[in-house]
Amino acid sequence: MIDSREKQIIEFIQKVRECSSKEIFDEINLSVSYATLKRVLTKLISSNYISTKGQGKGTKYFISPAYQVIHPIDIDKYYEKEIDERQIKEGFNFQIINDVLSKHSMFTDNELQKLNKLQEIFKSNISQLTEKEYKKEFERLAIDLSWKSSQIEGNTYSLLETEKLLKEKETAAGKTKEEAVMLLNHKDALDFIIETPDYLYPLSVSIIEDIHSLLVKELDVERNLRHRRVGISGTNYRPLDNQFQISEALQDSCDLINEKANVFEKALLALVLISYIQPFMDGNKRTARIVSNAILMNEKYCPLSFRTVDSIDYKKAMLLFYEQNNISNFKEIFINQFEFAVNTYF
Repeated sequence: MIDSREKQIIEFIQKVRECSSKEIFDEINLSVSYATLKRVLTKLISSNYISTKGQGKGTKYFISPAYQVIHPIDIDKYYEKEIDERQIKEGFNFQIINDVLSKHSMFTDNELQKLNKLQEIFKSNISQLTEKEYKKEFERLAIDLSWKSSQIEGNTYSLLETEKLLKEKETAAGKTKEEAVMLLNHKDALDFIIETPDYLYPLSVSIIEDIHSLLVKELDVERNLRHRRVGISGTNYRPLDNQFQISEALQDSCDLINEKANVFEKALLALVLISYIQPFMDGNKRTARIVSNAILMNEKYCPLSFRTVDSIDYKKAMLLFYEQNNISNFKEIFINQFEFAVNTYF
């Protein structure tokens, strides 16, 4: 989070557009030494909230283009306003992909340090497992992911019912056939990723379409890219409705993900951007979760089950990105779920 002192500095830089450290020190009553101010500025730079140009005494500070995307937002306060009261970015923002996400990291140095430490724990853990033990642990995660990913979309199967269905093909009483098919399709998609680990690299529009096809198999959902409008409940954000623009946005996202060097950033961007574009009539978030996990697994990183995510919190964090292009709350979910997965499975 941003403390009050950091907030004052950011607000001052926003107001004056660009300034020197001496101007900040002279204009803001922070009650700290100049050396302390410089340390705070260094922290804000490492967090990607501010940027610099020039050198030495000529150094100027300005708000990073990434600030709008990554700065913390109090999500409870944000949703105190009803849907029609919120000031939002109503349409799809192409610039967010090409001008911001492509040029800036979405993770701070501290966040990456935490994620990398967790990944080292994961690598150490799996190095001690036999192939049979690894498969058993992955099956446990796959059941949890299939259940939670479906629950987020309104599926009413319990976790125990999901386990019986996926292990024994036993459907639950009082549930629809479509709910069972949705869960079985998740397992099929995950099995496909395990059997063909290099299939999703490099990521392409056709690969995303293939994963979507697996997830909507035998469901009353159109395959292929959308060619008409789609609405999203709970928001006034309007996704693209032109098939050529949808294809362009999805291709831009694939190019961005393929160009990123950091695996965590690749996975997070796939999770967010496929959902943001809404390339299909239905099944977009399910597709995003599977593609994101495939990226992690392809690089031998720990996959996410999302088991402890509250469905409403997940949707709120996603809608925040739709409406404000702000990834902060969704990034927090990603980091927490990676930590949960490393500590729970394998």
